[in-house]
Amino acid sequence: METQVAAVALAARQVSKRFLGVVALNQVSLELRAGEVHALIGENGAGKSTLIKVLTGVYRADDGLVEHLGEPVSFAQPRDAQAAGISTIYQEINLVPQVSVARNLFLGREPTNAFGLIDLGKMNREATEILKPFGVNVDVRRPLRELGLGIQQMVAIARAVQIDARVVIMDEPTSSLEPREVDRLFAVIELLRGKGVGILYVSHKLDEVFRMCDTVTVLRDGKLVHTGPVAEMTRLRLVATMLGRDMTEVSQHGVTGFSESHHAGDAEPTLSARGLTRKHVLSDISLDVRPGEVVGLAGLLGSGRSETAKAIFGAQPIDAGGVAMLGKSIKTGSAAAAIESGIALLPEDRKAEGIIPGLSIRDNIALAALPALSRGGFVSDRKRDEIVDTFMKRLRIKAHSPDQLVRELSGGNQQKVLLARMLCLNPKILILDEPTRGIDVGAKAEVQGLVDELAKKGLGVLLISSELEEVVEGSDRVVVLRDGAVLGTIRGDEITEDRIMSMIADAARVTEENTVDE
Repeated sequence: METQVAAVALAARQVSKRFLGVVALNQVSLELRAGEVHALIGENGAGKSTLIKVLTGVYRADDGLVEHLGEPVSFAQPRDAQAAGISTIYQEINLVPQVSVARNLFLGREPTNAFGLIDLGKMNREATEILKPFGVNVDVRRPLRELGLGIQQMVAIARAVQIDARVVIMDEPTSSLEPREVDRLFAVIELLRGKGVGILYVSHKLDEVFRMCDTVTVLRDGKLVHTGPVAEMTRLRLVATMLGRDMTEVSQHGVTGFSESHHAGDAEPTLSARGLTRKHVLSDISLDVRPGEVVGLAGLLGSGRSETAKAIFGAQPIDAGGVAMLGKSIKTGSAAAAIESGIALLPEDRKAEGIIPGLSIRDNIALAALPALSRGGFVSDRKRDEIVDTFMKRLRIKAHSPDQLVRELSGGNQQKVLLARMLCLNPKILILDEPTRGIDVGAKAEVQGLVDELAKKGLGVLLISSELEEVVEGSDRVVVLRDGAVLGTIRGDEITEDRIMSMIADAARVTEENTVDE
């Protein structure tokens, strides 16, 4: 008996797209079938986001066509694609942070009462029920901005899948999620697959591709280079296909991970944080970072990693404690004082706290360095351009020119622009909060290699990552946090994923036992 092939839910046929004469997509074809989880992968700048935007009506293809349920379509705007049953979850959370969780879930289709007014009670009750399968147990009346990025991402996912969609496009949906939240998302994906929903899954995490996806399509430099069953690919071959390298080269040199330990030894700390405390957020956080040392901050979502980074940088008010650079105390609660003392922060949320989308690459990079470049209120264009050119080459930022708007870049290149801005300040301490979030294996290796290079030159680094492997491989010491407090510090051969997780689990067990005793 022949196996019946599922119908094509969404397809691109020989699609091309150009921007200012630069080819972003070159005759790319893709078929997503009903009930299939189809991975779309490639390096940053490969054309993945452009293809998604063509499929969903953000962009109009210059050549080729898009088909939905076997019929040619030309969506004028994303709303038309959604009305046709195509739901998209973007990597950068695309919700309204000022309004409640419930309003975000029902935005544009709020339930109304007999008088035509929004039925808040019904909306809140239904929102609570919708979020239960996603493991989100929050007061849905709270503004979304008060919640962490992981919960915001789960709300965005819940909003996207609750409508009666036949196609769901997920762009890096796990980039802000903890492992347990990833498991819940995958359970939802299995449920959707069972209902015949086609899922286009964009991810830089190859573990997810091999765990969840049936088919994989690889783009490189705007061209289709591979489509086929995931089961027929090895991890090594997939990475080599993405990067356009020989498998032997990838095997020998690798594409991820930091290099050897930096061995700061017993040098005096560049940065010392003591007793950082903020009610219900941080409790007596103390840590040091020495010259040339990479110190990792590990912990689950909500453990206080980002809050610690912001407190050190002066972006998080504290009730007690202090920060010193080279033994000299600096004003707490002042980012300007932190920058002046030599601290730079690459924030977790590059969209909300980092890039200025309406400005060019040049202006985004030079922004932090403007005071140093100005004389008598005037900025030297020559010096500015020299700095921008240096960092664009050094970080291999892929762009048409420095005048290109930063919002037009891929996520990985936006991250490099932010890193370039921080490095313009010639910092002594660089705080990296999720520096490789949402970027491909090639860009990740470049960022990690740069961190290694900077550490060898004496820069102290405080590294935060949700990926424990990254913290383990990249750190000389790891400070483990839970519920805003330090559980302990591990060094050398003790730095393993199992050791970190066991510390967190042991602390959780003690907390539970104490709660029972009370």
